[in-house]
Amino acid sequence: MSTVNQSRQIQSLITQEGQLELSIVTVDMPEPAPDEVIVRVEAAPINPSDLALLTGPADLRTAKQGGTDDAPVITADIPRKLMGTVAGRVGEPMAVGNEAAGVVVAAGSDEAAQALMGKTVAIVGGEMFASYRCVKAMMALPMLEGIAPAEAASSFVNPMTALGMVETMREEGFTALVHTAAASNLGQMLNRVCIADGIELVNIVRKPEQEEILREIGAKYVVNSSADSFAEDLTAAIEATGAYLAFDATGGGNMANTILTCMERAATKGMEYNRYGSDTLKKVYVYGRLDLSPMQLTAAYGFSFSVSGWLLTPFLQRIGMPRMLELRARVAKEIRTTFASHYTAEVSMEEALSLDILMEYSQRHTGQKYLINPHKQG
Repeated sequence: MSTVNQSRQIQSLITQEGQLELSIVTVDMPEPAPDEVIVRVEAAPINPSDLALLTGPADLRTAKQGGTDDAPVITADIPRKLMGTVAGRVGEPMAVGNEAAGVVVAAGSDEAAQALMGKTVAIVGGEMFASYRCVKAMMALPMLEGIAPAEAASSFVNPMTALGMVETMREEGFTALVHTAAASNLGQMLNRVCIADGIELVNIVRKPEQEEILREIGAKYVVNSSADSFAEDLTAAIEATGAYLAFDATGGGNMANTILTCMERAATKGMEYNRYGSDTLKKVYVYGRLDLSPMQLTAAYGFSFSVSGWLLTPFLQRIGMPRMLELRARVAKEIRTTFASHYTAEVSMEEALSLDILMEYSQRHTGQKYLINPHKQG
């Protein structure tokens, strides 16, 4: 039976008047069902996907701090033209947070649930920016002895995305990858996966220091989108690796177009002219929107190309539970190596709703990641 009666959680609300409200509220905790456990959350990463729910389309330039130190409230205006994109959640408080890690403090009567008592587990399923969370035992991934919650916090979104990219590559008959925003925590994980699995990976970054981060972990192909020679460098890397599948975190702007153009240049090198372009399939999956501007496509790469979206949840649904559990087992085994994460700072829930800190993590800077510890004082 549960001895945890209440939990505090971060909620995001969009009002009828077109205003975002972020606050910390207290909610009742249920008794765990036979197949459930209650986890004392001690670490929850703030992922870009969390920001889509936390701040939505709000104009953070209008954000204001309110409430008290113990119960902060942040408000911000939502541009009228964007209200239609969130019409379905107006007036409905939404609890935030995709993943977390902590210690199991209560469990249902099932053997699988009872076996997790006192263990450090990684959990997923939403509403994770909270002091306690009740989840199905099968969704709680037990960590090896000695692994701290902070080490296990990012054990789902980024690791499973990296593994999902590689699985997708194999499923679709490609042999190498291109990845943008490649110096991020996810990008570093993907490099370690590809190095371990013998897969060629072309990394696209924006700054020299990001190049160094990747080269230090063994990345072979790193190109800088800010360099004058970017297109030439990318084409050469694609030619060398045969990387005709890309995963783009940028989303907007010209990045996908540039990648496809360079793929076509690599594919047509030495080929006799064909007005329809090469027969080599060139594919870009957009899995993020770091650039919110419209995507620009010039179709200067023949007719054998594809641009579409990629999300983790549909991928996992497609591969099925047995394969997903195999991938998660690899994550648990390699959480300190292949899937290790690094954080800019650990903050309390109150600090996460401090305007200065919110403005920092909402910028989504590559390599910058915040970790919420709901039980941290401050």
